[in-house]
Amino acid sequence: MREDRQRLDKWLWFARFARTRQAAVRLVDDGHVRVDGRRTANPAHALKLGDVLTLALPHATVVARLLSLGERRGPYDQARLLYERLDGPERGDPPLAADDDDG
Repeated sequence: MREDRQRLDKWLWFARFARTRQAAVRLVDDGHVRVDGRRTANPAHALKLGDVLTLALPHATVVARLLSLGERRGPYDQARLLYERLDGPERGDPPLAADDDDG
């Protein structure tokens, strides 16, 4: 595989969206992953920087843009650098300030 691409199942595991690589494969096989709006059933799908993933996880739907390819599975702080959430603030982040301007 090219150096600027990475297998979908491997990236999901590196980014900590799945506890094991096999769980990442199941997530894809069960149809819970879209890449750039298209459902993929291929765990070996080659991801590239900028791809947008939509993940239907058990307790939430996550939309994330791929910022980096992983080299290994590391702690959450490192995994979080692999993507940008597009679906709102992450749990634990401070809430967005309300706009005081009504018009």
